[in-house]
Amino acid sequence: MSTFNINIQPTTNTSIVKFETNQFLTRHESFEFKNIEEAARSPLAQQLFHLPFVKTVFIAQNFIAIEKYNIIEWEDVQEEVAEQLRTYLNSGATIIKTDETPSSKLVPVTVYAETTPNPGVMKFVANKKLVISGAEFKNIDATADAPLAKQLFHFPFVKEVFMDENYISIHKYDMADWNDITLELREFIRNYLQEGHEVLNNESFKQKQEAEVKAAAVAPQDLDEVSQQVVEILDEYIKPAVASDGGNIVFDSYNPETKTVKVILQGACSGCPSSTATLKNGIETMMRDMLEGKVDYVEAVNG
Repeated sequence: MSTFNINIQPTTNTSIVKFETNQFLTRHESFEFKNIEEAARSPLAQQLFHLPFVKTVFIAQNFIAIEKYNIIEWEDVQEEVAEQLRTYLNSGATIIKTDETPSSKLVPVTVYAETTPNPGVMKFVANKKLVISGAEFKNIDATADAPLAKQLFHFPFVKEVFMDENYISIHKYDMADWNDITLELREFIRNYLQEGHEVLNNESFKQKQEAEVKAAAVAPQDLDEVSQQVVEILDEYIKPAVASDGGNIVFDSYNPETKTVKVILQGACSGCPSSTATLKNGIETMMRDMLEGKVDYVEAVNG
């Protein structure tokens, strides 16, 4: 069983703190509890209400948000709360009981379609977090642990599928026009999520990802100094921008002799006609400026 980790995240509301987890807590549902009686369906929320400062508990897919009364400051108790949550989750105890009628408010699923710079890729954005980390599927054979991706490949016009955070990027074959298939795909994804089906078999998929990383990649702490700096720049400045376009960029390697960084493009970025220009005019320029004398070229392994 994988270990739960907790990341404390302040919010714009000083009374509310989010405790983010590295694994899903619910299946595409969100629950809000105002008191211990409302929390009858959630033993975890009931335990939290025994803390005298807890006013409201909100349990979502990968975080627990707590609103407090103004009798304490979060700085004084948030570490203690995080440790309590970590202990509870790692004990395997029930988070939400699934055999009862909900006594809490469920948030409905919505999905909208968004164009990307790649004319062959459409981005479908949900109001739910779908995956903890990016997952790319080049064909149906790669979807053994990805039920939603497998279903999408049953559409004859679906070529590739990429998932990250709260969106799915679908790469189509030229046989179909987006005007004819977008609504069908959007409704299929919405209904699939609304019915509570799994997006990924998270445990087996995570184990598979970890095995692939160990076999094919270098651990971040084992990278040389420049490579670590490149990864930091990608994570902080570049990934958020490409994610907004339905894609992802992953560090592959750095050659100090040629001062070349190689990256892997995923999702909408893979095969995008404008990706070369983006690499050269955007990413390469940024790398040259921020790592002057260390990086001269940025190349896509699959671009």
